[in-house]
Amino acid sequence: MNQTAFVPTEKIRKLQEKEARRMKLKRRKPNRSRAGDFLIYFMLAVVAFLMAFPLVFSVSSALKPLDELFRFPPRLLPLNPTFDNFSDLMVTLGASWVPFSRYLMNTVVLTMVGTAGHLLLASMAAFVLAKYDFPLGKTFFNIVVVALMFSGYVTAIPNYIIQSRLHLIDTFWAVLLPSFAAPIGLFLMKQFMEGIPMSLIESAKLDGAKEFRIFWQIVMPNVKPAWLTLIIFSVQNLWNARASTVIYSDAKKPLVYALQQIQAGGIARMGQAAAVTVVVMIVPIVTFILSQSRILETMATSGLKD
Repeated sequence: MNQTAFVPTEKIRKLQEKEARRMKLKRRKPNRSRAGDFLIYFMLAVVAFLMAFPLVFSVSSALKPLDELFRFPPRLLPLNPTFDNFSDLMVTLGASWVPFSRYLMNTVVLTMVGTAGHLLLASMAAFVLAKYDFPLGKTFFNIVVVALMFSGYVTAIPNYIIQSRLHLIDTFWAVLLPSFAAPIGLFLMKQFMEGIPMSLIESAKLDGAKEFRIFWQIVMPNVKPAWLTLIIFSVQNLWNARASTVIYSDAKKPLVYALQQIQAGGIARMGQAAAVTVVVMIVPIVTFILSQSRILETMATSGLKD
């Protein structure tokens, strides 16, 4: 008869814990000295300081009274912090014949609609390019890659000519349509969707799933890190878009345009200009913080392999 069957359960558990501790101690330790650890953490601290300093300085400047903004040498933290710069900014915006709420609503509409349209169109096109073979498919993607090489300053004049002939100037579509067709979204989504195995899609088809259901319920959840990253890029671009070259009516201009007009007000509005910097950057930063853990996954792995 097998004698191990009579060994008490508690004794087996202790033997297993002892063996686990022995194997843990037996693991190879990192070949790194304390000096190496110190150097690594020191470099990380320096990089973190360099990245955080502009944000801290911007917020600190927005909380400084006007006399401290012109003090030399400048101080990092305010001696007498105040919110007068933000209140003065609201008063200045309130004195405009276009209400502050109208500027804000224009920016929110442009940002939300532009981001949603860019995400949807880029994802659908990337799904077709990544998982289906059709004539000139690779040629089309090569054109998208080439389009990444051109900045907005190069394409501004052709875009304006096309929009003018389509009678889109001085409308929201002059900002939305170029944002829908931004090549960075298609490139990012296509590269990430290529990591999804075709066996997963084929099994869904065998179960009776249609193309749109496969795209929406199978593909999109598996590329969540990619489209969260795309949302960050799109929100940042649209929230900071001035659109002054394609939107002429003040009632249709975004908030950033109005804020930058205040920044150009000279020395008397230096405090308000510092507050403008914080207002402009707060939305992209908050959006990034809420999705940073998922964004890091785009640099690691898609989690699916054939």
